[in-house]
Amino acid sequence: MNHERMLSKIDKRSLTGQIEHWARIGKCAEENPDLTYSLIKNILIGIAELEQGESSEYKFG
Repeated sequence: MNHERMLSKIDKRSLTGQIEHWARIGKCAEENPDLTYSLIKNILIGIAELEQGESSEYKFG
């Protein structure tokens, strides 16, 4: 699944899905007050990608 499709999947939510989404963001923000919303959203996108089996080795430097 490509990045755009993943974002589309994340952004199209039912009412229950919306509540769960914002609860996850709120919990993460509460536990990590120095993180920005953008960083939290990118973390959640990364988790969703991993759950879909999309991962690659990170190469340093």
